[in-house]
Amino acid sequence: MSDIEAVLLDRDGTVIEDEHYLGDPARVRLIPGAAQALARLQSAGMRLFLVSNQSGLGRGYFTEADYLAVHTRLMDLLAEHGVHLTDATFCPHAPDAGCACRKPRTGQWDMLRARHTLQAATTAVIGDKASDIAFGQALGARLTILALTGHGRNEARKLGLPPLAGSHVILPDPAPGQPDAVARDLAAAVDLIATL
Repeated sequence: MSDIEAVLLDRDGTVIEDEHYLGDPARVRLIPGAAQALARLQSAGMRLFLVSNQSGLGRGYFTEADYLAVHTRLMDLLAEHGVHLTDATFCPHAPDAGCACRKPRTGQWDMLRARHTLQAATTAVIGDKASDIAFGQALGARLTILALTGHGRNEARKLGLPPLAGSHVILPDPAPGQPDAVARDLAAAVDLIATL
């Protein structure tokens, strides 16, 4: 399955339903088909990484203990499908903090690359926001995919992308800021990766 060795995944709106400043583990819900899609990637030998902006921490909407409880719940749900992430990072800062770790800045990538000897040329980034795509482009990822779950449909309109006719499409000549590909959801993104 393709030449991708690592997949960096946004959390809210890509893997789980976007609950807007999620601090309650009881509200964690996988997007339909997401766990099965991640299991396919894992079975193909790809390493999976969660890379998430969590400005609710910096804004004081929830605590780091709340974040960790949500993360533990997500890991438990994924484990039910045999999925185990290689690692996960998050930015705890508010948008105006000027940190290096808030996507689209590459601080989280820098940490993961150092820990796991990742190579941008064999890495894919999947997310539901323009900031995820810009993050992937900034680190030089082999492939960036905008998922139309979460904020994806609104972001696609803002980026000037045409409506998606099928489950996924590779853009032949993306404009600056546009992704390499668009997918209906994470499962469709995995189908696309499988064709590479």
